[in-house]
Amino acid sequence: MAKNIQSLERAAAMLRLLAGGERRLGLSDIASSLDLAKGTAHGILRTLQQEGFVEQDPASGRYQLGAELLRLGNSYLDVHELRARALVWTDDLARSSGESVYLGVLHQRGVLIVHHVFRPDDSRQVLEVGAMQPLHSSALGKVLSAYDPVAHSEALETERESFTPRTVTGPGQFESVLDLTRARGWGSDIEETWEGVASVAAPIHDRRRMPLGAIAVTGAVERVCVDGELRPELVASVRDCARSVSRDLGAGRV
Repeated sequence: MAKNIQSLERAAAMLRLLAGGERRLGLSDIASSLDLAKGTAHGILRTLQQEGFVEQDPASGRYQLGAELLRLGNSYLDVHELRARALVWTDDLARSSGESVYLGVLHQRGVLIVHHVFRPDDSRQVLEVGAMQPLHSSALGKVLSAYDPVAHSEALETERESFTPRTVTGPGQFESVLDLTRARGWGSDIEETWEGVASVAAPIHDRRRMPLGAIAVTGAVERVCVDGELRPELVASVRDCARSVSRDLGAGRV
């Protein structure tokens, strides 16, 4: 059995200590409460402070939880709410389309799949929750890159790998793809990430009308495309689903 990393355990204990009881604690209080030498406690606090997890009051020298923890907490709550709100709508979309449905969010310069509804047939399928998709070639990634400034920057700064002959990698061409995505309100991936696979995605907005994630339907090209183009009724269904989830999240009319 693998051993726990002691420094991480101590850092976690400090965060829990600062999260309860008094709002701010001094170095001596933290060290004594956790039975640590002052030097050890100070080193861990300094690292946590550099990462934004802990803040030090300039006047008193006492420590408190930092803004980065709040940001991470809000991100977790947003994604949790997104998935909860999307459950019924994505199930309905999978049934009506007959294809797999994915819910994705921006994460570490890619798209993290946070919910996956299987194609409603008897075929053998693998749950892809936790899998990553590329920003520049997947339909989910294009939608996030088109509507989220952070995703846009990360897609441009990251090396855009050519997965198939159809993958768009040049910065100018990629910007044109994003312009088209914004103009029509949805993104596509026809054999740009995987041979024989096509996908259409639409953005989900939160109550602040900010892009929180995206929903996509994915399937074999011969099922989801007609004459090389995505089926119009499939595009409409994905957009309707994304609008419904957005409304449930308080975005109003989108």
